[in-house]
Amino acid sequence: MIEWHRTLGRAGLPATAIGLGLAALGRPGYLTLGHGDDLGEDRSVEAMERHAHAVLDAAYDAGVRYFDAARSYGRAEAFLASWLDARDVEVTVGSKWGYTYTADWLIDADPPEVKDLSAGAFRRQIAETRDLLGDQLSLYQIHSATVQSGVLADAEVLEGLAALRDEGVAIGLTATGAAQADTIERAIVTGAFDTVQATYNVLEPSAGPALQRAHAAGMGVIVKEAVANGRLTARGDQAEFVAMAQELGVAPDALALAHVLARPWVDVALSGAATAEQLASNLTAREIEWSDALEARSQGLAIVPDEYWSQRSELAWN
Repeated sequence: MIEWHRTLGRAGLPATAIGLGLAALGRPGYLTLGHGDDLGEDRSVEAMERHAHAVLDAAYDAGVRYFDAARSYGRAEAFLASWLDARDVEVTVGSKWGYTYTADWLIDADPPEVKDLSAGAFRRQIAETRDLLGDQLSLYQIHSATVQSGVLADAEVLEGLAALRDEGVAIGLTATGAAQADTIERAIVTGAFDTVQATYNVLEPSAGPALQRAHAAGMGVIVKEAVANGRLTARGDQAEFVAMAQELGVAPDALALAHVLARPWVDVALSGAATAEQLASNLTAREIEWSDALEARSQGLAIVPDEYWSQRSELAWN
């Protein structure tokens, strides 16, 4: 059995081994396989808020205490805020700035979000986040930072983040793309970040060594996309991985999360569940013992990072 209660790095934020990410719950369109089927026919704001609250209730009742949103996740922050207002709970809330949601509740909007990592965008979006989440905000992260964007060397951005940290909000970043490791290494050098969030899974483990170094440097490590946007589930395209899960008598999504949780440098693995049933399946990862034999077999499933990210970019929304 894994250790369930965790602390996120030098920030000391209380968390749990599995957290809930709200990317699939805050907007009607997303790139997780089968997302449209999960939401049902009524995708009005009101219906999706009720749906999100039901999944949040299930997560909290199952012991989840870390919740992760973003400005670009449609109304995820608003849904989380209304849920928090209705329940007397103590949880750790992370959110992100850097993308603006532009889909206007449409599934096929192009683009659904626009990236802007400028100091002006930070000031605007932290104000928007605080209007919704107020003192509940525990962690604020740069959304999809890259070395090429220059955000990690932007003095005005770093000063704004430092000021927010002085007010008691932990500061983090998320990484994306085939060069995730380069971004993480640069973030370590700055000393400006309390946490890092990155994609790490059976198919794309390339950021592992950098994440391990970040953890050793005192940063909390959060893993996203542990099930590879649904590819490492029964719906996915990884027959060999599904066969591994069937041999063990466990769900593929749970096995994918167990793989991540077996890393001693991972503090939180995010569930991206869109339904309470998916969440319940994800949480059974806590009962899976990751073995040396599973480790050896899983290593053969890794994809070249450039290929993985190219395949991810071709996933259709919903």
